[in-house]
Amino acid sequence: MGSAPDELQQHLLVDIEADAGIVPDATGTATKIQVHRLTKNSDTNEDQTILKAIHLDVPAGVIMGIIGPSGSGKSTLLRALNRLWEPSPGSVFLDGEDISQLDVLSLRRKVGMLFQLPAMFDGTVADNVRFGPQLRGKKLTDAEVQKLLSLADLDPSLASRPASELSVGQAQRVALARTLANNPEVLLLDEPTSALDPISTQNIEEAIVRLKKTQGLTTIMVSHSVKQIQRIADVVCLLVDGEVVEVLEASRLSETQHPMARRFLELS
Repeated sequence: MGSAPDELQQHLLVDIEADAGIVPDATGTATKIQVHRLTKNSDTNEDQTILKAIHLDVPAGVIMGIIGPSGSGKSTLLRALNRLWEPSPGSVFLDGEDISQLDVLSLRRKVGMLFQLPAMFDGTVADNVRFGPQLRGKKLTDAEVQKLLSLADLDPSLASRPASELSVGQAQRVALARTLANNPEVLLLDEPTSALDPISTQNIEEAIVRLKKTQGLTTIMVSHSVKQIQRIADVVCLLVDGEVVEVLEASRLSETQHPMARRFLELS
């Protein structure tokens, strides 16, 4: 795991899990996602390595922030976790299961993802929220749709509004409600507030923290905003040049010793 010793990360996981009220398993930790020697070469240049034998454990029920300089591989790492690109067998595990052995659609229901810009389908807000379950033959009731909108910090009365009439901030929260409709166990967020104004950003952040507290949802969030990660994350993964150089509690982010990571934090 780069320069951070494995035993130090394990000690950190136990501390974080205790704070989050997570009951450790027989090994002393409760790990939701485990990344082991994850490597990714550039699709256009085989000599360029984007991710370099990544090791990372994501505790259950916490918000993990992934930060680092542009081009360090943050989004590439995130997209491996629900097979938006295919990681090598034996490199990514969900609850101890190799995700390469899981049905990809089933995996993506368990590990949902929210992107930078929301993409709304034709129809109403309710139509969008119902989309995932409907693919499985389940029709969400009006009450279920309204509950999901509330979880995403939206007024339930928006359910009947055409999705095309939403602001970008509202559409992003509808996209969050649509993801939550699949009852995910893990939520992946790829800079979900980068295109939003400060109020909409605050609404998304509050919804993420509330989901952790009320649903125990494990969340992994890529962000260019160090301040945002410090506001909402429990633990931070510092990624530099395709390598995990440090994993530490968000409150101790300023203590990082890696020179490039320190420079990135000072300039952020």
